[in-house]
Amino acid sequence: MIDFVRSLRLWFAPQRIREEGETPDYRFSLANERTFLAWVRTALALVGGGFAVDQFLPDLRWGVRVGMALALLAAGALCALRAVNHWVRCERAMRRGEDLPVSRFPTLLSLAVGVVAVAMVVVVLFGRSGR
Repeated sequence: MIDFVRSLRLWFAPQRIREEGETPDYRFSLANERTFLAWVRTALALVGGGFAVDQFLPDLRWGVRVGMALALLAAGALCALRAVNHWVRCERAMRRGEDLPVSRFPTLLSLAVGVVAVAMVVVVLFGRSGR
């Protein structure tokens, strides 16, 4: 828990990372930043998808539509938060000369998107139900 709080503080004061270990090759830091930006793009796409499901599929049953939209929106929010957390953890590991951190989040994100995709396939195959 203490490590998480320390990590959370680094979200808002990234210059503090310089206090740890040695400066890594700048190419690794830039690659870490590109990975962060890819996660943020993924988060934006998930939020956009959630919004689109809610706004542009009014013929779906309310519960189905809202459930799929909320799943995508929640995945987008978690993805955005996880992006900055992962960036900080990787930057710290590189500075300390440690292995990069591993995470189950990509698996969980993939499962959430897969479940929504399967639900959409069912909707497409069996037609849209009335409200």
